[in-house]
Amino acid sequence: MKNASSVPIEKLADDAVCAQILCYPRCRKEELKRRVEELRSLGVTALEFEGRKRVSNVSVLGKGCVGIVLVARVNKEKVALKVRRLDADRSVMRHEAEMLEKANSVEVGPKLLGFTGNMVLMEFVDGFLLPEWLGKRVGKRLVKEVLRDVLEQCWLLDSIGLDHGELSHAPKHIIVDRSNRPFIVDFETASVNRRPANVTSICQFLFITDIAEEVAGKIGDKDKKSIIEALRFYKECRSRESFEAVLKACGL
Repeated sequence: MKNASSVPIEKLADDAVCAQILCYPRCRKEELKRRVEELRSLGVTALEFEGRKRVSNVSVLGKGCVGIVLVARVNKEKVALKVRRLDADRSVMRHEAEMLEKANSVEVGPKLLGFTGNMVLMEFVDGFLLPEWLGKRVGKRLVKEVLRDVLEQCWLLDSIGLDHGELSHAPKHIIVDRSNRPFIVDFETASVNRRPANVTSICQFLFITDIAEEVAGKIGDKDKKSIIEALRFYKECRSRESFEAVLKACGL
């Protein structure tokens, strides 16, 4: 199992390691049976164990406090599957699915393909986390195009009242695919019940704190005071005009 790349759904319940992943961190026979049926209801035909994270000595796409993210197959289509951990601080995955669906309404985030109580099935994004992508040989013009796209997506989320909640520190929440298209991912803590701050949060992450140095190395230094001033105006009066002022201050 350590080096296996694909396990058909018919064999999942018979494989101890697969069972451990589907019911992480402790396998329960009845729970495993329910989860295999949930996979069937989503049309999943196989799980593929690949990715940079390791769980029970198996490769996966991601591991968080709420779920394990795996590669799955729906017939021949490669998709991403998030499976709720048994020790998660929530009993169902409905909220995350609903938040992703709302983001999809303005063409933000990987496409939601379906969900059950314990799982969210979505488009698979093959690419690199933004900090890693910035470390590659990408030119100034392309970096500016990708960062502007990220900010535009944040503007769209702000415009529909959806706050992602994790973008002020987002090294794992933006993936740039192999066509250089950025995706905002992981809407598990998103909310429509708090004031959206996606534009201000992502600008803080990109230009003021976390990866500001890496960004400056690609597109040149920007005046942080001007960015903060533009963000303050945007926060007070959220409009397309004030957003354009933010883009200008960021050099995008």
